[in-house]
Amino acid sequence: MTAAAFQQSKQSQAPVANGSQAKHVSWEQFQKRYLNREDGYKYEWVNGEVIKTKRTINQSQYLILRNLRRIFTQLLMEKKVTGGFEAEIENFFLKGNFRRPDISYFSEEQENKMANGELQQIPQFVIEVISNNDQMNNVEDKMLDYQAAGVQVVWQIFPKQQVVHVYHGDEMTRYKVGQEVSAAPVLPDFRMGVGEVFGR
Repeated sequence: MTAAAFQQSKQSQAPVANGSQAKHVSWEQFQKRYLNREDGYKYEWVNGEVIKTKRTINQSQYLILRNLRRIFTQLLMEKKVTGGFEAEIENFFLKGNFRRPDISYFSEEQENKMANGELQQIPQFVIEVISNNDQMNNVEDKMLDYQAAGVQVVWQIFPKQQVVHVYHGDEMTRYKVGQEVSAAPVLPDFRMGVGEVFGR
C-alpha cells in the first residue's frame, strides 16, 4: 500500500472525544513525526487525524496480557494453534485508518506473507484492554474500523468491571467471572475462564 494512497493535504485542527486537538496531517507527515515516537503515548492515524492516547500499562493490564500470552504459548507448544500473538503491532484496517490494537492474532499464512513484504494483513482476532484512559467514542470508532475491515472476533476486556465483551461482527456477548470466553471461529482452542483473564 503506497504512501500516495493515503495522501492527505488538509492542514487543520479539530476536537476529539478526549478533549485534546486532533491534528490533520498527511501519511508522510505522520510517518516522520509520530510513527516511531516513544514518549509514553500511542499514536494512530485515522482519516488524516492523529489520535493520541496514553500508552501506560498498569499492573492489572500487564497481568491480563501475561495471562493471555501464557494460554497462547501453551497452545503453541501443544500444536493446537499456529501463527503469532502480537502486542501493539501497527496496521491499516481501512484505507486511511492506521491502528495499533493492544493484541492482534496473525495466522501462519499471514506471517509468511508479511515476511515476503505483504505487510497489510488484517488480523482476524483482536483484543483491546479497556483502561480508565480510554474514551468510549474512541473505543467505538475502533470497533467500527475492525468490523468494516472484516475482523472476525474482538475481545474488549474491562479490568475494573472484570467483564469481557466478545464481538462477532455486530453481535456482542458479555461474559463475567464464572463464564468462559472463546476466540472461535478464528482460534477455537483459545478459550479461558473470565476469572483466568484477570488472574484469579
